[in-house]
Amino acid sequence: MLQVKNIYFSYDKTPVLKDVSFILKQGEHLSIIGESGSGKSTLLKVLYGEFDIAKGTIFWSDKRVLGPKYNLVVGCDFMKYVAQEFDLMPFTSVEENIGKFLSNFFPEEKKERVAELLEVVELTNFSNTKVKVLSGGQKQRVALARALAKQPEILLLDEPFSHIDNFKKQSLRRNVFRYLKEKEITCIVATHDKEDVLGYADTMVVLNNNQIEASDTPNNLYNNPKTPLIASFFGEFNSIDEEIVYANQLKIVEHSNLKVTVNQSYFKGSYYLIEAHLNDELVFFENDLELEINQEVYLEIVS
Repeated sequence: MLQVKNIYFSYDKTPVLKDVSFILKQGEHLSIIGESGSGKSTLLKVLYGEFDIAKGTIFWSDKRVLGPKYNLVVGCDFMKYVAQEFDLMPFTSVEENIGKFLSNFFPEEKKERVAELLEVVELTNFSNTKVKVLSGGQKQRVALARALAKQPEILLLDEPFSHIDNFKKQSLRRNVFRYLKEKEITCIVATHDKEDVLGYADTMVVLNNNQIEASDTPNNLYNNPKTPLIASFFGEFNSIDEEIVYANQLKIVEHSNLKVTVNQSYFKGSYYLIEAHLNDELVFFENDLELEINQEVYLEIVS
């Protein structure tokens, strides 16, 4: 179990994390979201032991995580951290990078382990390719596989799929998170992407103003967003009579008290996102068909 209790951290005199606390059981998946500068990446570095904290404690079971004041080498044996800078060996192959920290005393086991991880990150066909010629997304996948090589107890991921194109992102995300669950590896992900959260995270923490604004399951936070910041993470939303309403909760009806004038229709694949004016405010709603500019329609909020 990971226990983070009342941690404070600042750069010089500028607070970055204030009174941050949470508990995570072995094998659980936590997603940390928040705007740029909210402290997501810093929190991961603090958890990894890269920084010293002013107050608070971090424990994994009975092992206390301490910063560079107490450790000559940053990090813990039971934890791996994949940052946005990959720190790979560019002039060696993909399989050599992944197997870098695996023992050479057991060559067959090492070969099998590397092959397994190549499959997880969908790079089997690139096993002998030098890292220097890979794309940014491929390098990110190598970094993920290398972090998993010695099967850590905790994996910290900072925007883990940000460099990966949409052709690979969905299947890779499923592969990686399925693997972590199967191996009961505790995972903490800092992300801007709701697709990294929905369907995978057990708990979601929202950082705002250097503090935890909300902590709950993604399902509960989606269905009961207490603030616009939380709602904005999940998609287009509106504030109507002080109530947060997602775009997909507004439907066209024959008549209602919500009469809007259409400004624009945006094609989104399976639907159109409609931008309209409600009095002097912009509202967004989803519709199966494109609507004409200046067309007037009535809307109803549906649960």
